[in-house]
Amino acid sequence: MASAASLSVVLSNRQRRRPVSAPRLRRVLRRAATALRVQGELSLVLAGDGLLRRLNRDYRGKDKTTDVLSFPGDCGEAGLGDIVISVAKAERNARGLGRTLAQELDVLALHGFLHVLGYDHETDGGTMDLLEGRLRQRLLRHA
Repeated sequence: MASAASLSVVLSNRQRRRPVSAPRLRRVLRRAATALRVQGELSLVLAGDGLLRRLNRDYRGKDKTTDVLSFPGDCGEAGLGDIVISVAKAERNARGLGRTLAQELDVLALHGFLHVLGYDHETDGGTMDLLEGRLRQRLLRHA
């Protein structure tokens, strides 16, 4: 099994309005990588609604903000891909779901990671949802 250190997470916090625990997010992603026996490097960008709206429009044709977007890499030099999260949208989600912002960011990071790995809940007949549910229970316990 891969060790937790086998996933390198490059984190860029492009928003400053809400405090975020980078070590916590790295820990969630490394635990997921260990559980899935995945190694490599992953980029995690924390941003605001504006960037997520532009990316969603440009890459998915949806001109609205979203909470998380994932961009799988080509795995060259084990580059798994990029996850971009709107911290503002995550905060709104958290309020509506009765979670803390930190808990919601954990959920979104895990969700984005599964997408980076090629899972797609819109087309896979429930495979991603089942796996994500199991990982949430095992790794997050609170979400």
